[in-house]
Amino acid sequence: MKVLVVGANGQIGKHLVSFIQDSNSLEAKAMVRKQEQVFFFEKSGVETAVVDLEQDIERIAKAAEGVDAIVFTAGSGPHTGKDKTILIDLDGAVKTIEAAKVAGVKRFIMISSFDTRREAIQEASSSFAPYVAAKHYADEWLKSTDLDYTIIHPGLLTNDKGTGQVEAAEEVERGEIPREDVASVIVATLENEATIGKEFQIVTGNQPIKEAIKSI
Repeated sequence: MKVLVVGANGQIGKHLVSFIQDSNSLEAKAMVRKQEQVFFFEKSGVETAVVDLEQDIERIAKAAEGVDAIVFTAGSGPHTGKDKTILIDLDGAVKTIEAAKVAGVKRFIMISSFDTRREAIQEASSSFAPYVAAKHYADEWLKSTDLDYTIIHPGLLTNDKGTGQVEAAEEVERGEIPREDVASVIVATLENEATIGKEFQIVTGNQPIKEAIKSI
């Protein structure tokens, strides 16, 4: 299975591309925003595509040609304004979903926020609410399609080394999770068709990742 990783230059994205390349059944294609980001991946033999999510659907669809799945790990980041939250976390996600349709890619995995229910928007701080709202509507857009989607809601992301163990369910207690473990969860999700049509939260736990994903 060939997988287009959107947001490959991000922290989760880099882990994910590496894990995919180490897999016997998966192959990565890295979608990055800037030409200078290409070398990091090409030196490892990873195919790349340079596309800015603020560009049009056709550019994203071109990058998705010939792949079997898309993983959306992109984000505007904590140091940008509300405008970039709308343009990347919402519109960029929706354009990538629409590009999947254009390119004929059925499998789509969305990395969302921990809780994107409407109640979470109302309860969020004024600075965080726009991000939750963007993720909420991107998730709803994906669920309204006929794509073979999975939506993953990770807890508070850390740069700690992965433990290889998580708690995964439709709803779990808030907690932390290393980005490395999120990437491992994505790989396990790609390898398990039973996750199609599901959405679940993940935090650090006591169950090996593959077992946790099988139990979803």
